[in-house]
Parts: sequence; C-alpha cells; structure tokens
Amino acid sequence: MKKGKLEPQPILTYPAYTERQGQFLAYIHQYSMVNGCAPAEADMQRFFEITPPSVHSMVLTLERRGLIRRVPGQARSITLMVPPESLPPLKRVQR
Repeated sequence: MKKGKLEPQPILTYPAYTERQGQFLAYIHQYSMVNGCAPAEADMQRFFEITPPSVHSMVLTLERRGLIRRVPGQARSITLMVPPESLPPLKRVQR
C-alpha cells in the first residue's frame, strides 16, 4: 500500500437467503440447540403451520443454495452451513 492511498473498502453483501429462508434457518438452529438434534420436517410443519410439501420444498431449496447439508436416508441429519451469528432472530408465527 502506497502512502496516502486508501484501500478500497469491502462491499457489504446481503444475506444469501430470503427473510422466510432465514426464519427456517433460525428455527433449525434454535431447535438443534434446545433438543440436541436437528428438527424433522414434521417439527417445522407444526412450527410454521404449513403443509408437508411446503416444508419439503423449503428444505430442498436451502440445501440447493448451500445453506444446509443433509445426509440422504438419515433422519434429522440437517446441518447448518451458515454461521449462527449471521441468522435473524426467530419470530413467533402469527395465528
């Protein structure tokens, strides 16, 4: 670096997930912390009050985007691939 020259500042990036995806990631993290294992899709269905196909679609999307990893054929094998400190606070579902 030459004297008097400023280094370019890094560009701040937005989260690599939508608000809804962030809520699923936050839920997976919180559930894992409390229960010692990842949630089943049925757990997410009950919490978010959505249909099983909607939960499964979200899990596939999170996996495809590299935000989670799963072991095929193994139950409760979801692992977060993002740092927990980057997750949004988990919001309570409005009824």
